Amino acid sequence: MNKIEQHRLQVAENIKNLANNSQLPAKSLQWMLDVGLSGNYSYNFNWLGRPIIQYPQDVVAMQELVWQIKPDLIIETGIAHGGSLILSASLLAMLDYTDAVSSGQILDPRASKRKVIGIDIDIRQHNRAAIEAHPLSHKIQMFEGSSIDETIVAAVKQAAKDYDKVLVCLDSNHTHEHVLAELNAYAPMVSKGSYCIVFDTLIEDMPVELFSDRPWCPGNSPKTAVWAFLQNNPDFVADVDIDTRLQITVAREGFLKRL
Repeated sequence: MNKIEQHRLQVAENIKNLANNSQLPAKSLQWMLDVGLSGNYSYNFNWLGRPIIQYPQDVVAMQELVWQIKPDLIIETGIAHGGSLILSASLLAMLDYTDAVSSGQILDPRASKRKVIGIDIDIRQHNRAAIEAHPLSHKIQMFEGSSIDETIVAAVKQAAKDYDKVLVCLDSNHTHEHVLAELNAYAPMVSKGSYCIVFDTLIEDMPVELFSDRPWCPGNSPKTAVWAFLQNNPDFVADVDIDTRLQITVAREGFLKRL
């Protein structure tokens, strides 16, 4: 057995050991409550100059999935400051570069069809300006409007029709109704073997009093939407090995793989 295979097997054993520790999920959640919330932890990071508002562990998971799937299109609902769009664009640019190196071609950054579609009901002007001024803006297309509006969904479907490998990330309004509508609209665009990542499923596991000023809460959350969606869509499964590997993640049970 070579060293690479040894490492792969060791990682598999590590994940198995983590899964067998029944106390870890509760401890991870408690850390997120103690540190993540009190320090607005997810707000404290940037990606290539833009605030990303994600946990670093979920950023690493995104990188791993993009390298594994090698999508030519990433669809994201929720833009905020644009850091997640820049992350996705940079990962697609990395794929473009490795393709060029492998083929011995000279890379033209604007020649690749790979791109990111971002959707938000309110793209603030200062965020739009910063995203459009970013060196990776050529890989980004933005739609302003509700992600579940029929006109927006139709426009995204049209923009996505010539892409073969599609990955979707849902991170906008976190109510059950909205996320389930997003899943029904965008999950069918996910290619086989790729993922629809539903962020903030963590809400379901948090104290209800934390959401007194929000329209979502435990019982009305992205995770309940995921549960409802999976009941009627057997071609998707929650890849809980990712949850186990990360431990600290806002998307527990939200990494949905299309079979």
